[in-house]
Amino acid sequence: MAKGANQKLKLSYLCKIMQEKTDDEHSLTLTQIMNLLEGYGITAERKSLYDDFAVMTDKLGIEVIKTQKGRETFYHVGTRQFELAEIKLLIDAIQASRFITENKSKVLISKIKSFVSEHQGKELQRQVYINTRIKNMNESIYYNVDAIHTAIFNNKQITFKYCEWTLNKQLIPKKEGAKYRVSPWALTWANEYYYLVAYDSEVGIIKHYRVDKIKEVTANDSLREGKELFDKIDMSEYALENFSMFGGPIKRVHIEFPNDKIGIFIDRFGKDISPRDVGNGRSMIAVDVAISSQFFGWIFGLGPDVKITGPKDVLMKIQEEAESFFNNYK
Repeated sequence: MAKGANQKLKLSYLCKIMQEKTDDEHSLTLTQIMNLLEGYGITAERKSLYDDFAVMTDKLGIEVIKTQKGRETFYHVGTRQFELAEIKLLIDAIQASRFITENKSKVLISKIKSFVSEHQGKELQRQVYINTRIKNMNESIYYNVDAIHTAIFNNKQITFKYCEWTLNKQLIPKKEGAKYRVSPWALTWANEYYYLVAYDSEVGIIKHYRVDKIKEVTANDSLREGKELFDKIDMSEYALENFSMFGGPIKRVHIEFPNDKIGIFIDRFGKDISPRDVGNGRSMIAVDVAISSQFFGWIFGLGPDVKITGPKDVLMKIQEEAESFFNNYK
């Protein structure tokens, strides 16, 4: 039998066909498979396909399942590297992420869809367009994240420009474009944003920076500093303590609320909080937060039946914030 020019790629194309065209709901006969291979300039005999299916299943981890429907025999790919439900979960996560731009979301989703059949891909298509939320506009963030991870791995300091938004919706460098020089120690995710946690040797403290506001990341030859300070940080609690990632002194704050709002506080502070009953259908928790206007704004947004009860200096501070807010609308 004459061999096509692509005959050496037969197994590769067979894997491609089976993964793209078949799934638990869609299968192909041997005749259909041979016709699809011919579209790639490849000829195949039935016996050779049986051998190829065995290689795919036993050696490549691509499970080929044989089913009988009447007099016809069909073949399809069974277990995949990712289940359809897992792919849906990944796509939802990409769509929900603010730091992934709209363009990059489409590219990533297109790549992820290659893990399922084209039939299942159509089922995913509706998810690509359901999320109309604002997405981050800094396309360079992916390369920044990679550059930061590389610097951390190589134990090197980095320099970058840190930016802020203008009224003209332009992201411009702070400090008139002067470079920031820090020792990167971690990347963390909080409140829908990616943050760099780094040591600033000029002031001798650990700081955090929004990665989507970072530009022109460059690693240099200097070794990282600040390991002693970073080792004292519990990263699982860092984002929690630095509430909304805005600076402020860490204080243990007592918050009182109606029992039916416990879910809000579990979502915000985790299941480790210990609510204490204070009577009349109300409870109190004590949590460590960074005292800031953003934290007080969050408290105000929960309604008048949620209140801070201590300590006294935080009570005085939130009263000042409330009065300032009120006076702004007199």
